[in-house]
Amino acid sequence: MLNRVPHPGRGFTQGLVIQGSTVWESTGLYGRSALTRYRLGAFQPEQSAPLPPHLFGEGICQAGNNMWQLTYGERVALRWDPESMELLETIPYNREGWGICQVGDHIVTSDGSSELVWRDPETLTPRGLIKVRLAERRLEGLNDLTWDGVRIWANIFGKPYLAAIDPANGQVTDMADARSVRERHYRDPEAVMNGISALPSRGEFVVTGKRWRSLYHVRLTPNRRGELKPERLMPRY
Repeated sequence: MLNRVPHPGRGFTQGLVIQGSTVWESTGLYGRSALTRYRLGAFQPEQSAPLPPHLFGEGICQAGNNMWQLTYGERVALRWDPESMELLETIPYNREGWGICQVGDHIVTSDGSSELVWRDPETLTPRGLIKVRLAERRLEGLNDLTWDGVRIWANIFGKPYLAAIDPANGQVTDMADARSVRERHYRDPEAVMNGISALPSRGEFVVTGKRWRSLYHVRLTPNRRGELKPERLMPRY
């Protein structure tokens, strides 16, 4: 038996935020995108707010009383009230939207390239750039993001790996091999890993993927060569 909890709705996951036992999830695809809230371990969503059909939902991040949701190619971002799930504002946004997380007093976003952007948490105005490098080479495909209090962690688009990034210099300090929690969807090539949220316990995360059946609670542990590999944990929710 796998160590997992249900993935309510099995959405096309683009972003994941977890606080305590509450999950907010952003799902994509035109005409099917939404911001959804549910309890960790539940079989059904508690509440879901659909996006207009011309918007493709992407990463989400809670900053203070706001829940920011990016859109893929529409160059707008959505500001939600995370409690009422009411859409408060739609603002212009200057890049493709992929991943987003809060790092200290700032927001950091990705766009599928090797660059992360520092942004103002109230307006998402760009404030700086992080050029991400792995062994002096650009690391492309940075997708959903989360902050563990020390490093930014990123899903790598289309690959079962998680990258730990030092926000001070953009260097990748660790690559975690997440193949042990990969689900097999033989007839769905889009069902790739995406969705990561750091938990309060150091080195522990919840991860999932697009249309996956489950959310996985993992702890990163080094293998014999010192490389990080997620270890599945029994759910505690």
